Amino acid sequence: STFASYGILVGAYPVFILNSFISAVDIYYLLQMRKQNDYFELLPIATNNSPFLLRFLEFHAKDIVNFFPQFRFDANKDYLITFVLRNLLPVSLFIAQKENDSTLKICLDYSIPAYRDLRNAHYLYYEGQRFFDALNYKNLITRSNVAAHQKYLLKMGFKKSSELGENWYLKEI
Repeated sequence: STFASYGILVGAYPVFILNSFISAVDIYYLLQMRKQNDYFELLPIATNNSPFLLRFLEFHAKDIVNFFPQFRFDANKDYLITFVLRNLLPVSLFIAQKENDSTLKICLDYSIPAYRDLRNAHYLYYEGQRFFDALNYKNLITRSNVAAHQKYLLKMGFKKSSELGENWYLKEI
């Protein structure tokens, strides 16, 4: 629209017409994106040896290390694992361990790069809260030394917890 305005100001009508058309198309697609309704669902994984789970972790290993440098998946540990599906696509992976009867320690809360708009996490932590309620968990804790991840945790309602130690975050659910 700036170039369309420029075109009209300097009398370059072809510039005005072309850029007005481009602006109209952009506005149309922005409105379409806003109207799009995504369908979310949680898909719990019952076994640590799920071929899809293992392949997902392998495929995204380099990106996972950027946000969770200490994460190492051990198929022999007892995890709570669920995928967040968005329009039936697995876009986020949540892996946690039982800390005590009411607390889960998050080991991994990873979203694939194309879907990092916080909508997956919002679904998991707010709309999907009955998932945690059904398992009688009241608190989520996690530790992060990565600035981008710490910012994400604060946006998702986690609070820094000095009681747990340095760089620990707590969310009451």
